[in-house]
Amino acid sequence: MTTQRTPGTFLAPDGAPLWFQTAGEGLATPAVLCDGLGCDGFIWRYLWRPLTADRRVLHWNYRGHGRSGVPADDTRLGIDYCVDDLARLMDAQRLDEAVLFGHSMGVQVVLEFHRRHPGRVKGLVLLCGSWGTPLDTWHDHTMLRVAFPYMRKLVESAPSAARSVTSRLMKTQLALMFSVLTELNPKLVQLEDFGPYMDHLAAMHPLYFVRTLDSLKDHSAWEHLPHIDVPTLVVGGELDRFTPVWLAERMAETIPQSDYLYVKGGSHTAPIERPGLVNEAIERFLARRVAGL
Repeated sequence: MTTQRTPGTFLAPDGAPLWFQTAGEGLATPAVLCDGLGCDGFIWRYLWRPLTADRRVLHWNYRGHGRSGVPADDTRLGIDYCVDDLARLMDAQRLDEAVLFGHSMGVQVVLEFHRRHPGRVKGLVLLCGSWGTPLDTWHDHTMLRVAFPYMRKLVESAPSAARSVTSRLMKTQLALMFSVLTELNPKLVQLEDFGPYMDHLAAMHPLYFVRTLDSLKDHSAWEHLPHIDVPTLVVGGELDRFTPVWLAERMAETIPQSDYLYVKGGSHTAPIERPGLVNEAIERFLARRVAGL
């Protein structure tokens, strides 16, 4: 049985149309789901049903992602805009406070949101992400930091050509299998669960991808971690290469009184690789640490 979701669009003050969807109702603290870079919601597939059993859930797409658009000035992208957009979207949806879920880039988004709006956060669930500067830790190497300026320059100089290449490449079965075999755990992930991510990358304009990534590369919430004063669950995947598991361990050690889940065999997509384990930990965390607050 699928969870019935209600879509909507919110217009940011600068004209960016932001797509969102809501589902569920109940007295438990609402939840807000924040995606990773280049994602439009595939990672939450197995979480919708348990989360909406007793609470309202809001999921949204960042600027330039999924069904959300960009303003006339399409340089207005990145983490600062994501945080401001989320605050305004919560206002529009009359969510004074919520438990914030972040996956990958979404971890940086929700950590920054807590730094700026601590009174609106009742809890944090940080999935397969880091506190910041992801180009310095991707595959435990700084090679992406070195390569990224050239990548961005190439995309900025020929955006139409870049879009043509990525839209064709990401749709191929070869690209799907290469990603699964090199970045995920092929023994655990199902192609039908990961395929939507590749479909979204094929549809996403690479210009918006690199501009958003540019905003992340120097952002860090490291100094804020000791000041997080809400219940926090950190989830790390053993085989995560995008954000190596030691980053999750370091966050769990630094955030006061946080809980930590180590997903054996899990990669950057642990929530769809071992959904039973991850969902059980989240439900236990919400019931034990967040309920009634």
